[in-house]
Amino acid sequence: MQKLAVRDVMVPLEKYATIHKDSLLIDAIDALEKAQEAFEGSPYVHRAVLVYDDTHKIVGKLSQLDVIKCLEPKYESFGDIRSSSLSGLSPELIRSMMEKYSLWQVDLDDICSRVAGKKVKNVMYQPAEGEKIDADATMGEALHSLILGHHQSLLVTQDGEIVGILRLVDVFKLLCERVKKCRT
Repeated sequence: MQKLAVRDVMVPLEKYATIHKDSLLIDAIDALEKAQEAFEGSPYVHRAVLVYDDTHKIVGKLSQLDVIKCLEPKYESFGDIRSSSLSGLSPELIRSMMEKYSLWQVDLDDICSRVAGKKVKNVMYQPAEGEKIDADATMGEALHSLILGHHQSLLVTQDGEIVGILRLVDVFKLLCERVKKCRT
C-alpha cells in the first residue's frame, strides 16, 4: 500500500460539526444538520458531532446512535452496551428483552419532547484510546484499527490533541477509487 498518511484522508476538526459539552441536545441536532447541509449532494454526510470543553479540547462524540439511544433511558440499566454485540442473539431473545424492560413503550413524540433539553455531556460518548490514531500513521495502521475495532471513525491526534476525524466512509471511498484504477 502506498505510504498515505491518515492526515491525507481525515476531515480536519475545523470542517467537522462540533458543539460545547454544556449545549442542549437539540442544539447538537441543529449543528449536525448544518454540517450535513455543507455536504449537500454528497452521500458522505456527517453522522456525529464532536464535543469540546471550555478549553476547546475534544472530550467526546455524539453519534446518531447515541441520540437515538438516549430517547429510551432504560438502556442505561444495561451498562456498556457499546462493547457487546447482539448479533448472536435470537430475535425471540431480543423481543423478550424489550418486553422485560418495557423498552420503547411510550409515545415517540413524548419521548422526543422529554430529551430535547438534555445536555450533550449527559448523552455523549467518550471514545477510548483504541478509537484514536496519530495523524502521521499509515493508512494500513488506520485500516487495521477500523477493522479490528469495528469502528465507523477514528479520532485523529497530533501531539496528543485531536485535530480531525478519519471516517470509514472516506477510507472506503479512497479504496474503491484505487480498486477502480486497477481495471484492466
